[in-house]
Amino acid sequence: MLQWFRLDRRMGLVYLGLGLAGCKTAPPALVPTSVQTVSAEQIGKWVSTTEPTRGALHRFSWLYVDEQASKGGRGSARVAPPDTLRFDFAGSLGIGKGSAFVVGDSAQWVVPERSVEDLVPSFPLLWAMLGVAMEPGASARLAGLEQEGRTAWRYADGADTVDYLRQQGDPVTFSAEVRRAGKVIGRTQVTSRPDGTPIKARLTVPSVPAKLEITYYATVPTAAFPPETWARPEP
Repeated sequence: MLQWFRLDRRMGLVYLGLGLAGCKTAPPALVPTSVQTVSAEQIGKWVSTTEPTRGALHRFSWLYVDEQASKGGRGSARVAPPDTLRFDFAGSLGIGKGSAFVVGDSAQWVVPERSVEDLVPSFPLLWAMLGVAMEPGASARLAGLEQEGRTAWRYADGADTVDYLRQQGDPVTFSAEVRRAGKVIGRTQVTSRPDGTPIKARLTVPSVPAKLEITYYATVPTAAFPPETWARPEP
């Protein structure tokens, strides 16, 4: 699965090795053309509905499929509000282990620094796999709308565009799409319980093409993690 994280310093992005298989038919747009300009305050309210309000340890199984291979394994994600993540994974029989420590849109460390070639293309997609939307950059143009249990919003900043769509219900459905210069880099869809506990996540990356599916099978609320949780593993 996880062709692991790689930090592209020029683009300022982390690439998480959860590659995904793209659909041959383009999915419908997440954000409709009728969206209007909205304020940063409004965006903040929408983002807050996705942010973790408590620490949690999520355990999951994963399945990665591309045109040449199918792989699977298990992993865990430790999330501390508002924006701290420790991510660990391993393939079958413990082969292909990896870990990363991320704060917001910055990778603090990744071990190994690079494993394999199928990479997940941005921090917004990484966080969206957990059902979390990121705040926009200070220079981003903001648009969105809210109607009938659906909230759609967009950040456009230079060549990059991030779209989010949240649909209320049981389960809640949360989707994200990242484009660069009009090209889709990746799209996620996550189903969660109304309290925010993730159930399933899917990431598709058309350029590979590949797909990653994650099933969250246990969530343990955690008031605080020990300091060593965030320490870089010893070689």
